[in-house]
Amino acid sequence: MQQFIDAAPGIRLWTEQRGAADAEPLLLIMGAQASGIGWPEPLVDALAAHHRVIRYDHRDTGRSTWPFEEQPYRIADLADDVIAVLDGLGIDRAHIVGMSLGGMLAQMVLADHPDRLLSATLISTNALSSTPYTRPDGGTVPVDELPGIAPELLELWARPVEDHGRAAEVQRQVEHCRVLAGDQLPFDTDSFRTLAQRVIDHTGHYRTSTAHGRAAHDGMLRTDQLAENEVPALVVCAPADPVFPPPHPQHLAQCVRGASLVEIPGMGHALPPAVLKPLATAILGHTGATKR
Repeated sequence: MQQFIDAAPGIRLWTEQRGAADAEPLLLIMGAQASGIGWPEPLVDALAAHHRVIRYDHRDTGRSTWPFEEQPYRIADLADDVIAVLDGLGIDRAHIVGMSLGGMLAQMVLADHPDRLLSATLISTNALSSTPYTRPDGGTVPVDELPGIAPELLELWARPVEDHGRAAEVQRQVEHCRVLAGDQLPFDTDSFRTLAQRVIDHTGHYRTSTAHGRAAHDGMLRTDQLAENEVPALVVCAPADPVFPPPHPQHLAQCVRGASLVEIPGMGHALPPAVLKPLATAILGHTGATKR
């Protein structure tokens, strides 16, 4: 079922629900510039077998409002959109699963609205905390000395995006996913090409936006709140992640009080078919769905 939510003045967000209406809600929060369609269908279906699954398009993605050029916003406003989606769908409390920027938004909700959450799963993201990382040997590493984004990806992001038609844009997105996926699993070109085409069909055009990269990032740290967390939290470690490579997930698990950590072998900063089953198993195990 598809539905639009009025999240703020002039802002409408596209949402989709799947699964039994009386099942525990589970909200999927995608990364920067990524439509909710970026969550692969097999993963959504696996989760919807146990949950009322909701996915949505961020501002400036998919079928939601694209307002940034006339109505700039902060990343914190995207976190407010998470609560707006829950409110708009009449959901008091939900499990949330956030990937990349979505994992940061999930942390902000975890810190600011713990009463709205049943659990949180944080995938391929970094900690919104200034607490240093403690290595296994007991030494500490300041946050700004943790590994950065892979140079190959930074070079790719620095290239201007030019309009050479739909087919060229699909191929550009596939090559982007190839780098994001890392080098530990064979790259499934066909699945990512199909996904890129589905996102374009869903959106209705193949224009790209840089809004999330230009949105103000101030006020995102939640060091103290994460350290006092009481919501069940799971951190998913993607060992081949070129954006937030280890020990970022280990650091995040240290910063979020009570968080557990699970590694998906070979996973990078993308969701190829090979990682979907273990990822669904990890999420459903965390939400308790497989125990009910």
